[in-house]
This record gives sequence, C-alpha cells and structure tokens, in this order.
Amino acid sequence: MTSKERVQTTLEFREPDKVPLGDFAIDFDTAEKVLGRETYVRAKAKTTIAYWEGRRDEVVQSLKADIPELFRKLGVYDIINLGCTAMCSVRPKGYEPEKPKQIAERTWETKDGRILKYSDITGDITCVHDPHTWERQFRAEDFDLDPQVGPPDESIFEVYDVVTEAFKDEKYLIGPFPQAPEQVLLGGMERGLVEIAEHPEVVQRAVEAGIARARKAQRYWRNRGWDATMNGTDFGYRAGPYASPRVFRELFLPAVRFNVESAHAHGLKFIQHACGNNWPILDGFIEAGIDCYQSVQASADMDIGEVKKASAPKMAVWGGVQVENLVSGTMEDVRKDVRYAMEVAKEGGGFILGSTHSIAVGTKYDNFMAMLDEFEKLREY
Repeated sequence: MTSKERVQTTLEFREPDKVPLGDFAIDFDTAEKVLGRETYVRAKAKTTIAYWEGRRDEVVQSLKADIPELFRKLGVYDIINLGCTAMCSVRPKGYEPEKPKQIAERTWETKDGRILKYSDITGDITCVHDPHTWERQFRAEDFDLDPQVGPPDESIFEVYDVVTEAFKDEKYLIGPFPQAPEQVLLGGMERGLVEIAEHPEVVQRAVEAGIARARKAQRYWRNRGWDATMNGTDFGYRAGPYASPRVFRELFLPAVRFNVESAHAHGLKFIQHACGNNWPILDGFIEAGIDCYQSVQASADMDIGEVKKASAPKMAVWGGVQVENLVSGTMEDVRKDVRYAMEVAKEGGGFILGSTHSIAVGTKYDNFMAMLDEFEKLREY
C-alpha cells in the first residue's frame, strides 16, 4: 500500500498492511537535526522576525526546499499536515508588517501597547500583556452575518503547491480549508470565558458570523491535491473542557458540525486536533461526524485505547506517544508508549500512531529516533 491508501483504509476501520504514522507538526529543532542545517520549518519566532524584517521570500524559499527534503528523509511518515501553522502557510507577496519596538532581550512592544515575548517552551513569540483586553465592549451587531469575502491571494499557496506536487501521489496530505472558528473566546482566553458566562448571546452571534464568513470563503476554495483538512481548536485542559458540555453543545458544536459537513461536501476527511480532557464532550465529536481525533492526550486521562473503544467505528484515533516523554522522558519511556498504544489501539484499524500533540520544541532527538525505531518494529498487521 501507498501511504495514502494506508491512511484511507485505517480511517474506514479496516486493517491496512501497516499502522500509519503522522504528527500534527515537527518543530524546527528536530527538523534541523534531521536536515543537518537551519530551517524555517516550524521555526515560529524566527519566521515572525523574518517577516518583520521584510524577508518573506527567504522564508518561502527555505520551506520550498526543506519540507520536501525533511519528509523524504523521514520516509516512514505516512501523513504530512501541510496546513499546520508555520509549516506551509506563508504571507502574501509584498507583505510588510509593522515591526514592533524591541524594549528588552526577546521582548517587544507594539504601537497599541501590547507586549510580545519569546517563549523558550514553545519557540514562539506571544502576547504576554494587552492593556486593552478588558476595554472593548462586544456587541452582537459587531459580527456581520453577511460579510464581504473575496478570493485569497494565490501567492499564499506557493509552498503548499510545491510540497503537494512532490507527495500528492504517495503521502496522505492534510491541507487548509475555510473553516469557522469552533470555540470563540472574545478578547482572549480569560476575557472570552467571562463573555461566555455573561453574554452568551453575543458569543453565539460571533459563532454564526464565523460560519457565514467560512461559507462565503469556501466558494473560492479549490482542492490543490489534499485528502483531508484539520482543525486545531483546543477545547480543554488536563482537568476537563474550558466550557461546560452544555455550553459546548449550545455555542460551539454548531460550528464543529458545519466544518465537518462542509469538508465532507468538498471531498475531504475532517480531523480534529484537540488537546486536553475531552471526555465530557467526546460524544459531540462523534455526533458531528469527525473522522479522526488527533492529539489524544494521555496525560489528561485520555487513554487512547479507551477513547478508541468509545469512538469506534465512527471516529478514528491518532496519538499514543506522550509529548511529555518525548521532551522530558527517556528512550525507554517513549518505547513503552509505542508498545502500549499498539497493544490497545492497533487491532481493527482506526488508529494512527503519533505524538499526543506534536514533535514539540525541546524534544530529545534520541527519543524521537526511539519512537520511530520501536514503531517500525511493531507497525505491521
């Protein structure tokens, strides 16, 4: 079987020749060890700074060369998630963002007073302070149910097209598709949860506006050679969902259902990346028709074998190797994760091996290699 056939068979809950392998993303530090050179592949902060400095084309050229080489060297991978942030996604030609002012080492300030800081944990630049978080008043009429949406700038697909052409006949490719935001948090996480509690009607209107915008954007979408699309919404943390199951069903499940149904109507499988303990809302995932649940987080009490029992044969599972062990554990910890996942989830198809999140910043290279080695020993049916 080709990788494409292997994944398609798995998602149909039939046993392929081998268990498929994939990851949400492979971050830059691991990618650089595989490639033997620096790269912009998932180099989130480095890429942001390059855009600030007007080096957009430098980023594009690196990705065009490095992503195909990375996955040729990692030939054991069956899935390439092209749509992952900082993978193939690039800014349009001529993009000139305003560079924030550097106020300290690895710290910047924007004109509107937001403070941005580099994170050693994620390798990204994130907003750590927004003085306007609680100032804006959100009103239902702010969210247009008949938005003006035009076609995308074709230059944003430069890298997508190169990588797709290289692998479209062999690998299972996950690409972007216009989607509605699935969990609307107006003003950020903290403010957003308050808005859900105090103004659910405004949040609902924002969800409806997101669906309206996605519906219009889909008119311009064309499949450039992809098999599936993925949504990256994290609905929960280790103890449970951010919002109650009732709120999830009333406010957010309609957007999930819209995204799934729209993807299916355009010939794509729909994969949901959702970290955290999602047991209280798992039935909603299945009800919405999600084809595969990626990032099944063992450290949040989401045992991959138990999740598969609960979701089969409607929704496949993807994970098994704890990202915490890849970063902080031993090679034997990682090998045990692979063995356990194979033992409890392999039988009957419906299972893809990978990290419980991604090959994240800080992953020990020896641990990554141990995962691949143990996987190849056990992947055959």
